[in-house]
Amino acid sequence: DCLKFKVLHYDCWLGCTKARIMEQGKMVPDSKAFPSGIKALADYVHSKGLKLGIYSDAGLFTCQVRPGSLKHEYDDATLFASWGIDYLKYDNCFNLGIEPEERYPPMRDALNATERTIFYSLCEWGVNEPALWAGRIGNSWRTTDDIEDTWESMTAIADINDKWAAYAGPGGWNGRKIFAPASSANIALTCGVIYLDSMTDPDMLEVGNGGMTYQEYRAHFSIWALMKAPLLIGCDVRNMTAETYEILTNEEVIAVDQDPLGVQGRKVHTYGPDGCYQVWAGPLTGQRYVVALWNRCSKPSTITAEWAAIGLESSASCSVRDLWKHEYVSLNSKTSFSAQVDAHACEMYILAPVTSIRAAA
Repeated sequence: DCLKFKVLHYDCWLGCTKARIMEQGKMVPDSKAFPSGIKALADYVHSKGLKLGIYSDAGLFTCQVRPGSLKHEYDDATLFASWGIDYLKYDNCFNLGIEPEERYPPMRDALNATERTIFYSLCEWGVNEPALWAGRIGNSWRTTDDIEDTWESMTAIADINDKWAAYAGPGGWNGRKIFAPASSANIALTCGVIYLDSMTDPDMLEVGNGGMTYQEYRAHFSIWALMKAPLLIGCDVRNMTAETYEILTNEEVIAVDQDPLGVQGRKVHTYGPDGCYQVWAGPLTGQRYVVALWNRCSKPSTITAEWAAIGLESSASCSVRDLWKHEYVSLNSKTSFSAQVDAHACEMYILAPVTSIRAAA
């Protein structure tokens, strides 16, 4: 089930800016892109076992200068529910200078009033530190500005999202946004149990868009999964390479993202030049820990994860499973674990108490 990316999401679906006037106040889809309308699309998507996500804005207009939902929340939520929408991404453009804490709750109330379960994704760009307040309003919240398909952007966003790890968990996630290529700029596929309560959202995945190397994309996917981020495919899935497919369909890494404990992993130790040798870790169910050794330096290096930094007792004996090689690399490690990591690469592991492995066997 982990490989079933569950939500098909459209950003740019709206018609022209006069759509509300033409249709007595209702939003109207782009007739060329959606000649049969959104309800027909939702029915088709649902028939394939998927859910449909849609986009609007907590402002006068969307970022594409189409009608926004500010002051039209109940009308628009009712319309979305009547179409069978399952997921709403709610942006922050043309907001008239009104504080987000005032603009985002009305749509929450409007969605709840429809009595349809609709995942509410706040795309406030992290402007007013939404991790401090958005958990009372939505299911996920963007913690940063838009991601770009570069190593610099991806690493910067990971660091910003890490700051808010303590505020995420079942019921809320920190989030991030993506610039996708023109061929797929308004479509994203989302993997995840989308009705958990709240999460930080570091924006979508750039994996496969061409601006980073294979190792950088693998690091991108690993760290997003460790942070329990919504996994949204942002590349053109019709033309993905074998390497992109390999990254996006790694069942063991996806299972980390979907672990029921729901605790966001975080950066636990850095050292080396400018802190570019990094250990990221977080707890999982079954007394296990996920550990990522991330080399953000320009040369290969050995990186060591100390048990104390991870949160393990120094006397603990653990098995170590490599989630990219899909094999155990140690059955009885103590005190620490080290691995050679290429430049800009990330190696990802699950550490489990030896007693857990014996019990499972």
